[in-house]
Order: sequence, then structure tokens, then C-alpha cells
Amino acid sequence: MPQIGFGVFQVPDDETTATVAAALESGYRSVDTAAVYGNEAGTGRALAASGVPREELFVTSKLWNTDQGYDATLAGFDTSLDRLGLDYLDLFLIHWPAPALDRYVDTWRALERLYTDGRVRAIGVSNFLPEQLQRLLDTAAVVPAVNQIELHPALQQRGAVEFNRAHGIVTEAWSPLAQGAVLAEPAVVRIAEAHGRTPAQVVLRWHLQQGRIVIPKSVTPTRIRENLDILGFSLSATDLAAVDALECDGRTGPHPAEFNG
Repeated sequence: MPQIGFGVFQVPDDETTATVAAALESGYRSVDTAAVYGNEAGTGRALAASGVPREELFVTSKLWNTDQGYDATLAGFDTSLDRLGLDYLDLFLIHWPAPALDRYVDTWRALERLYTDGRVRAIGVSNFLPEQLQRLLDTAAVVPAVNQIELHPALQQRGAVEFNRAHGIVTEAWSPLAQGAVLAEPAVVRIAEAHGRTPAQVVLRWHLQQGRIVIPKSVTPTRIRENLDILGFSLSATDLAAVDALECDGRTGPHPAEFNG
């Protein structure tokens, strides 16, 4: 899985094709969508028209809460695959644990079947807390490959990251730039100026140097290219510590213990 992917959260379906096409032209090969985003079809159109061989692409989608449960999950996967116009997915995630529904254990069994049947190359979860992951691990035949969580300098979720690491689960950061909220932080601006980079590039580089996967989203071609151009410099230990110090429990999305969709 590429360490830098392209996210399409909140991109309308009729704009998604052009946006994903711009990302693929810029060099992205990993695209992250979800059933609830309503833009799997637009994403699929861009993939089909890109001319990029399927084996070079890494496509992720996510199962929405209303499709949780064993049989409903299998049907939801089929629907996502059909909208994307693909024969298989590279990664399929449970979008939220939705604890009040209490279906994510059965949902995981369905993902394991899809994985065993070869219809998806890897399976994982999104927005799972350590205690929810542990409940899955207690009965799972397959350990989740990925836990995609909100993670940025203002919300670093160190306990979740450590739990993931201890169990061989890769941490993937959604909203890696906190929807732009951390880009004006003086420490980020200072580091960006010192490296001749943008604040967004500094924050994305901070993620990469700590081993995380990131899926920044933009609809602006210039920023799409800039977000990918983060391999030509590195942050010092002092730089990393300055960004680490921005933690303030600054969650921008719902809390996984409370959100049920």
C-alpha cells in the first residue's frame, strides 16, 4: 500500500472523476473512497479512464454502518465493487465500529470471508478504539491490516497508535491536516519556511517519518501535486518534537465510542 494516498471525502460525485484524474496524473496510485461518500461511481470512472494498469492501483473503500452484519456486509461489498467498476478491492474497511449497533464482530467475519475468497486483497477497520479492536482480535481469524483513524498534530491518538503497532496493524491517518486547522500554527509555519516548503508538506512529512499512511484530500490541482511532493526533504528530531507539541485533543470528527451513524 502506498504511504501517500488520495482521499475523496466530501467531493461530490460529479466532481470526483476530474479530481481523481488530476491525482492520478500527478502520480498518486492509492485512492480512498467509501460507500457513504456517494462518489464511488465517480472514482471508478476516473480509474477506468486513467489508462493506469489495475495492478498499479491501490483502491480502498469502506462499509457504511447501515450495511453492517454478516449478510448485509457481503451485499454492501458487492454494491461498492459494482459502483467502482472493479473486479476486486485492494482494501476494504469497516467505516465505524458503531457500538450501539453491536454488529462489527459479525461484520468482520464477512470481511474475512471476502478476504479468503480473494475478492479483496486486505481488510481492516476505521475509527476503532483499542478496546473495540481487542474485541475483534479475541475471535478474529485475520488481524486487521489497517486502522484508519483521525490523526493530525492536534489529535495524535498515541494510545491507539501504540496498540496498532503492538498488534501489527498499520495506522492510517484521515484528516491528516486537521482540515487545514493546524497549518497556521507558528511552529509549522516556521519549519516550513526553514525548509522552503508549505505548511501542509511539513505536516504530511511529519506523518510519513513516523511510519503512518496518509490520505490528504484536495480538489485544487496545485495542492494535489504539492501534497505528493514530500519525499525530497526530511524533518529533524527538533522539527518532529515541535509538531508533536501541538497535541491538544483537537478532534474534528465524531468520537468512535459515541458515533453510530
